Amino acid sequence: MDPTAALRIQPRAGHTSGTTRCAYTADGSRLVTAGSNNLIRMYKTGSDGEPTNIDDCQENNIALAAASSTFVVAAEDGTVSLYNIADASFDKFVTRSTLPVRDVAMSPDGKYVAVAGDELSVKVVDTEDITQVRYLREHARATRGVSFDPAGRLLTLSGTDGIIYVYSLTSESPELIRKVDGVIAAIDGDSDVSTKAVWHPDGRAFAAVTATKDIQVVSKNDWEKQRVFANGHLSDITALAWSPNGALLASASKDGKLLVWETKTQSVVARYDYSNVVDLAWHPTRNIASFTTTDGEVYIHTDFVNDQFASLLRLPKQPAPFIHDPLAETSANRRPAPVNGKRQEIPSRPRRESLGSLDSFLGGADGEDDDFVVDDDGAGYTTAGLKRGHEGDENGEHTRKRQHIEPIYHEAFQPGSTPWRGNRKYLCLNLIGFVWTIDQDSHHTVTVEFYDHDFQRDFHFTDTFLYDKACLNEHGTLFSCPPKGDKPATIFYRPHETWTQRSDWRTELPAGEAITAMSLSESFITVTTNANYVRVFTLFGMPYRVYRPKSSPMVTCASYRDYVLTMGNGPVGADGSARLLYTIENVKRDEICQNEDTVALPEGATVKSVFFSDSGDPCIYDSTGTLLTLLHWRKPSRACWVPLLDTKLLSRLASGRKSENYYPVAVADDKFHCIILKGGDQYPYFPRPLLSEFDFSIPIASAPKPKEKKRRNPDDEDAEMEDSPSDEDDDGDDSAAAELRKLEQAYMLKGVQAAQLRDLIDGTSSTHTQRSALSRLELEIDKTLLQLLAGECREGEERGMRALEMVQLMRDRTGRMFEAAGKVADRYGRTILGDKIREVAERKAEGRDEDDF
Repeated sequence: MDPTAALRIQPRAGHTSGTTRCAYTADGSRLVTAGSNNLIRMYKTGSDGEPTNIDDCQENNIALAAASSTFVVAAEDGTVSLYNIADASFDKFVTRSTLPVRDVAMSPDGKYVAVAGDELSVKVVDTEDITQVRYLREHARATRGVSFDPAGRLLTLSGTDGIIYVYSLTSESPELIRKVDGVIAAIDGDSDVSTKAVWHPDGRAFAAVTATKDIQVVSKNDWEKQRVFANGHLSDITALAWSPNGALLASASKDGKLLVWETKTQSVVARYDYSNVVDLAWHPTRNIASFTTTDGEVYIHTDFVNDQFASLLRLPKQPAPFIHDPLAETSANRRPAPVNGKRQEIPSRPRRESLGSLDSFLGGADGEDDDFVVDDDGAGYTTAGLKRGHEGDENGEHTRKRQHIEPIYHEAFQPGSTPWRGNRKYLCLNLIGFVWTIDQDSHHTVTVEFYDHDFQRDFHFTDTFLYDKACLNEHGTLFSCPPKGDKPATIFYRPHETWTQRSDWRTELPAGEAITAMSLSESFITVTTNANYVRVFTLFGMPYRVYRPKSSPMVTCASYRDYVLTMGNGPVGADGSARLLYTIENVKRDEICQNEDTVALPEGATVKSVFFSDSGDPCIYDSTGTLLTLLHWRKPSRACWVPLLDTKLLSRLASGRKSENYYPVAVADDKFHCIILKGGDQYPYFPRPLLSEFDFSIPIASAPKPKEKKRRNPDDEDAEMEDSPSDEDDDGDDSAAAELRKLEQAYMLKGVQAAQLRDLIDGTSSTHTQRSALSRLELEIDKTLLQLLAGECREGEERGMRALEMVQLMRDRTGRMFEAAGKVADRYGRTILGDKIREVAERKAEGRDEDDF
């Protein structure tokens, strides 16, 4: 049957001609209406009898909101009144405005009322204590609509300037956290066009009417446009309402059409012809919708959705319509991740304990045994229902259950990519360039851009395979798409240069197998899948290796030349979280460098990215903001994770006034390359952000505190003269301490670089250039120690033991650095230290190193 073929119902006697509003009480027992006359009506659901009238009210009521036990009505004269639902009586005036009120909203718990209107400030009033008022003033114009999110933590204001303002109410002072522009139209304050942000029941998005007479969904997580309900109305939309479970959306417009949309497909499932509708309300539990008109009419439409689609109202709460829903795209191996370092509680199915188990004899500490009371004094506390259960009852069933702990696995991720934000996504971000895609419903548009246009020209193409992952390097670009329906997952490789006519290739994975992560090197393509396989291909599509790693499910992978690093979930610890394990192997030589070793992570932390540096050393960046590299990874069981930078200790954050996150991109030229993210963002977005770089800084001390300047009276010359020497001394001390920290940092960093370079020389066919670089680096380490030695000598004789220790750390084999150290000691008159240094030099020359003891 055509959804337009619907019976027209008769209106009920409501109010005089003018704006008329309606709202259901939380339990659905009453429908409340208010209009232009001084009368409020309460219709009993399921009854055709006369409504209950409230005469003690203002005239020209233009806004209405209801909660569980109360409702509020706003009149054109600026008064906002609170009424009790139980006895249908006036309670009190909540507030009064000098200018007209345009809309009101009640928080889900009914505790607060938000009042919006022609005044520039919006009030949030406590209904229990109306003297407690919070003001929202950070918007520029008057507001036309106001709404709470389902959790009551956010408040959205629809400004007459065409901007939706989002305020956070979690603190005492409301904070403007977002301006959503480009959705609603700019209108006059007395317009009857709907601009209110109507929150979806799942709380992840809201819907608002656009200037093109469509209905746009905007996500709360990133405030990006999602699905749109389009081509339904030919005139301005005046009312909008989600069904209680979010499965349907009702809208009315000036063209006399009232439409019911299916949320999942954004298609119209019912059409009704009703003119001048200005307000809509769904019944909380039944297939009933009510609406009011500017003629003062009230319609209560039973069986509002026909039998074909009425079952949608009986579904549980449905998700908001996202272009790419994070909930729907959860991978098969995803498990709940820790939140703020704490494991989430996971509901689990109770499991019956086995006969003769240890718990059955010891009486496990589950919820049923917590009520057990021992009647040890004969006072009769216990009853038959409180006795401790036996091994089994007469039916053979056990009375106690043993809790089943669900393990927490690290979520799989693709390094260098971002989640969908609206209809855009970065597939790859690195120092070569970046790959991004736009979802255009029937297809995607993929763009590949390079930083060095002399090296390669940008290109883009229409993507009908719907690629969701990509890798980019100097030689080519790798793409992959997930399986969909009967189409398997596909890998596509496009080289940048070729001497044949066609060199790109595709290969399909076995049916049902999805790609969780992939990497591209100069030699191989590595793919990890949800079937727990690692698949290795040559650059032009030859299958090279397929194996199943010990750790599962797989998390991610990275590669450099012939080396492949894979990560997966290992054994579950005492806290229920799986340990993250990694393996590094040389694919070409079939040699395993590290086998199922542990990734060093603090409790509750996760890996945000994994990659190889430009010199070929593995690096990770974790959720604590720490960059780590792996030392001695070419030697089995010798690997060690060393921190190179803790972003929380950066000097730019020392003042505490700046808050920012960092998206890791690469480690190259002894620097950390990243994208700085403001406003609490976790991932970069469009337009393309700029790359930033930070020098390495091994966390060996806390960040220096910003120096506070002393306030002086310019007329007090004596005070100024008195303070000057001490200030100079402080500056000198600060300068000396800063120089000491700088030298210690240089010593640590050069030590790490030397260790990595020595491992490279020992593990590969080294070149003369590499060996010379190691010699220069060790010489620089000794020079740094000489500078530290000079600083200790300046401090005095009492620092002699620390100074001698620095000399013992020198790596020089020729004796020249020890000779220079002795001269430094003599220059500062440290004769005892000089003698000690020469003794150390003699032992070194004779081959009697203290390390041998």
